[in-house]
Amino acid sequence: MSTQNTIYKKPEWLRKKITLSSLREVEAIISKGKLHTVCQEAMCPNIGECFSRKQATFLILGKECTRHCTFCNVSKEIPLPPDPDEPNHVAESVEAMGLRHVVITSPTRDDLPDGGAEHFAKVVQAIKAYDETIIVELLIPDLQENEAALKVIVHSGAEIIGHNLETVPRLYHIRKGAKYERSLRVLKKLSQFNPAVRTKSGIMLGLGEKEEEVTALLQDLLDHDCKLLSIGQYLSPSSEHTQVVEFIPPERFEHFHDVGMAMGFDFIKSSPYTRSSYMADEYLKS
Repeated sequence: MSTQNTIYKKPEWLRKKITLSSLREVEAIISKGKLHTVCQEAMCPNIGECFSRKQATFLILGKECTRHCTFCNVSKEIPLPPDPDEPNHVAESVEAMGLRHVVITSPTRDDLPDGGAEHFAKVVQAIKAYDETIIVELLIPDLQENEAALKVIVHSGAEIIGHNLETVPRLYHIRKGAKYERSLRVLKKLSQFNPAVRTKSGIMLGLGEKEEEVTALLQDLLDHDCKLLSIGQYLSPSSEHTQVVEFIPPERFEHFHDVGMAMGFDFIKSSPYTRSSYMADEYLKS
């Protein structure tokens, strides 16, 4: 893979069309509950497809992040205290949308003693109180490796807990405040604290990573008991963010899928448009 810092024109396979009319019903439900979705805040290219299927990834604990990653479009303003009504609002929106697999994530909240773990648990409990058969997936920050907080998360009732590595160790300067080894330990501890929970991670390609670095990362995940993975193309939200080094063709995503599955992963979703929560209901079919 090229490491030359060049801005490319998007290739044909990355020109996804968004049908605005398909967004209105889901947007109305989210607005009524005074909620946020990572689909909207992170400018996800799959928003039209997912909203038209009544799928959304809820962004709890506000939309302001306490870290300043240079690849992410989530707001970096001063965060507000957790909203005590948010768990019930999320559950009501889940009911209104008829969701059977719900993904919940949050910005990093280093300002909270537990990183927001208890609030995550309350959201899961509110959804399960409505219908305990709904699958709940959490995509969490590293919680600064707070073991008490991680135990709250893994015993919340969620079936899948995700924490993204995002990229290879050499490129971790784009993840302000994050540490590659710490993220790996978080995934390992989640599995140790509750072996019944499936752990999941996600990475982006196109930042200048090399093939051998990606392969080493895949092995690191397996060594830390993580066997569910999403691989997608990095797209820069603006000229102020980290720029794309390379647009990876679809066949390379297929290659890394095949390599990872041969190494021992249970399920990998790998394509230019794959994101952490894209088609999330497919992962438990493995």
